[in-house]
Amino acid sequence: MNAQEIDYVIYGEEMQYVEIELDPQEAVVAEAGSFMMMDSDIKMDTIFGDGSNQDTGVLGKLFSAGKRLLTGESLFMTAFLNIGHGKKQVSFASPYPGKIIPIDLSEFQGKFICQKDAFLCAAKGVSVGIEFSKRLGRGLFGGEGFIMQKLEGDGMAFVHAGGTTAKKVLGPGETLKVDTGCIIGFTKDVDYDIEFIGGIKNTIFGGEGLFYATLRGPGTVYIQSLPFSRLAGRVLASIPRGGKDKGEGSILGGLGDLLDGDNRF
Repeated sequence: MNAQEIDYVIYGEEMQYVEIELDPQEAVVAEAGSFMMMDSDIKMDTIFGDGSNQDTGVLGKLFSAGKRLLTGESLFMTAFLNIGHGKKQVSFASPYPGKIIPIDLSEFQGKFICQKDAFLCAAKGVSVGIEFSKRLGRGLFGGEGFIMQKLEGDGMAFVHAGGTTAKKVLGPGETLKVDTGCIIGFTKDVDYDIEFIGGIKNTIFGGEGLFYATLRGPGTVYIQSLPFSRLAGRVLASIPRGGKDKGEGSILGGLGDLLDGDNRF
């Protein structure tokens, strides 16, 4: 498959967006809800799947789109096509604080495996599919189930991650141990498995879960410092229950809140 070549610029620090420049008749596909803004002469169209298998017939398109349901995504994606005569721009934003990572699939032997909610957008022609885990432990205890997303092709794709990102290049046999939720993605030659932390104190009092991921090279791994699940968990834990809050306004608790400045919200 030959994906279309696109130019891009990433703006921002903690709440980033990517601006993609499209030549006439070039297109980009994106997840629903990631669109930010676009120039005139760009046509937006809803398509089944990722639009990479347009010659496979109706059943092929339905099968390609149906696989997306297994990753928790919608049956549909949105395609943005430049129907004008000059270069036009379309922008896509990260859904929560973090970084947007450009992935040139031609540099990774045409395949990149990522968390099932990490994909943001890609050049038209990049295939967005599913990657099944072949290991029982990884599927049951990995925190991401048996299914991850795989991006295939020779074009540009963009994934988003929470917090600060780290890129690790592993040599043959080199191992990296990571919290399962902190994995953004990795190249196809990286061996991914789940390992039990062990130890009674670690299991009961460690507060880090019972398992972590082991990533074994050769290959490249991308790590995020703040998975969305961790961010959401902290927010949920801070929600007042029963009409009471934690009294963060003052060391005096509720009484201190009355003495604080603006408590209208």
